[in-house]
Amino acid sequence: MLNLILFGPPGSGKGTQAAILIEKYNLKHISTGDLLRSEVAAETELGLEAKKFMDKGDLVPDEVVIGMIGNKLDTEANKVNGFIFDGFPRTVAQAKALDSMLTEKGLSIDKVLSLHVGDEEIVKRLLQRAIDQGRPDDTKEVIQNRLNVYKSSTAVVADHYADQLKLADIQGEGSIEDIASRLAEQIDSISV
Repeated sequence: MLNLILFGPPGSGKGTQAAILIEKYNLKHISTGDLLRSEVAAETELGLEAKKFMDKGDLVPDEVVIGMIGNKLDTEANKVNGFIFDGFPRTVAQAKALDSMLTEKGLSIDKVLSLHVGDEEIVKRLLQRAIDQGRPDDTKEVIQNRLNVYKSSTAVVADHYADQLKLADIQGEGSIEDIASRLAEQIDSISV
C-alpha cells in the first residue's frame, strides 16, 4: 500500500499532478473537502457531526475529519494500490493525528512530495486560472494572502515529515510532463 501526500502552496500544480499520479499508480485521491461534502450528503454519523460545525461556519474538528479519512481508507483499501492526500494535512496537529490513525491501521505515509514553485510563478498561474475558470476571488491581493497563510501555518508540516526522512522536494516549475516525471522518479524509489 502506497501512501503519499502531495504538498505545496496554492497554485503549485497539486491538482494537475494528483490526477496524473492517480492514473499511473492506481491511487485513491483523498480530498478532505470532497470527503466532508459526501459524508454530509450521505448523512453518516460523522457527516452529521461535521454538519453541526459547518452550519455555524466553524471548522470541522480534526478528529472528525480524521475519522472520515479512516473510514474512507477502510472502504477503499482493497480497490486501489494506495492513497494520495491532497490539501491535508494543513497543520502539524493534523499531520500527527493522520500519522496516529495510519499507525493504528498498520499503515504510514511513505513519502511527502513537496512541490516548490516561486511566488512570481504562483501569482502568474493563479491569475491565469482566474481568467480561464472565471474565478473572481483570485485577485493579486487574495493570492498573496493565501501564500502568506501557507508560509506561516502550512509550510511547517513539511518539517514534520522531513524529521521522519519522508520529505522529497520537487521542482514544481517546467512542463506538466517534466514535473510528473520528477514525481514518478521519487515514487518509484520507494520500496513498499
